[in-house]
Order: sequence, then C-alpha cells, then structure tokens
Amino acid sequence: MIRFSKDIVPLGDLKKDPGRVVRHTTEAARPVLLTSRGRGVAVVQSVSAYEDAAEEREFMRAVVEGLSDLEAGRAVSLTEARRRLALK
Repeated sequence: MIRFSKDIVPLGDLKKDPGRVVRHTTEAARPVLLTSRGRGVAVVQSVSAYEDAAEEREFMRAVVEGLSDLEAGRAVSLTEARRRLALK
C-alpha cells in the first residue's frame, strides 16, 4: 500500500537522486509513485516485489481458470488425472 506522505516522488527528484528512490522501494518494501506536474506517471518497485506480485497474479489466474473449468463440467478425478499423466 502506498503511503502518500512518504511514497510519492516528483519525477525531478528521481532525476536528481535515482539511488535514493530505488533504495526507498527496497527498504520500505512499498512502491513509489512518480509524478509529473502533480499527476501520477509511473510506479517504481523493487524487483522482488514485482516478481512476488507477478507470481501471485499468475496463481490467481490459474485458480480462476480451474474454478471456471469446474463450473463448466471440465473436471476429472485424481485417479483419471494420474492415469493421463502416467503417474503412480
């Protein structure tokens, strides 16, 4: 969650001291909202936070797809899945 009092940075500040902005994303474990003329233009976040969020989105998509398959009657038993995948 962005803390507006601490995590909004004018684009000019990023140009002046990019290292400070990058350190903030890592140390605070929150993204930084970059602004230009008072409007949000980009979000900077740590690589680990980006990877975590991407993994979570991928997992949630798989869950939604699985629930959709169940509702549509596209399901097989565990025994049948193991047989199809040649698992013991």
